Amino acid sequence: MSFLKKLVRKLVLKLEPYLPPRRLVVVKGDSLPAKMPIRSIVLARDSQEDWCVGMQCPCGCGRIIELLVIDEAQPRWDYSVNASGQPSLHPSVWLNNGCCSHFWLRNGRIQWV
Repeated sequence: MSFLKKLVRKLVLKLEPYLPPRRLVVVKGDSLPAKMPIRSIVLARDSQEDWCVGMQCPCGCGRIIELLVIDEAQPRWDYSVNASGQPSLHPSVWLNNGCCSHFWLRNGRIQWV
């Protein structure tokens, strides 16, 4: 990893508590958009069925994380949204390759494990 990428990644991690909470953005369809917003959580919804949630990895590596929320999927995640529109995910997100990030998303905030 280049020096500049490492520096940006460290800066992103340090600034996280001071940035506004993440918000949920709903898109039509059963897949995530090609261009993902930097700090939003995207929910793909087709008709009345929720398919997946996605986000850019909060560590700053640039990876797109896609988590299935349909009942038939294994593994699958549940999401909730509080009155302020801030999403939470259950269980935690743990990437087993690449950056190997492990975190919870609670009330729009990343909590590192």
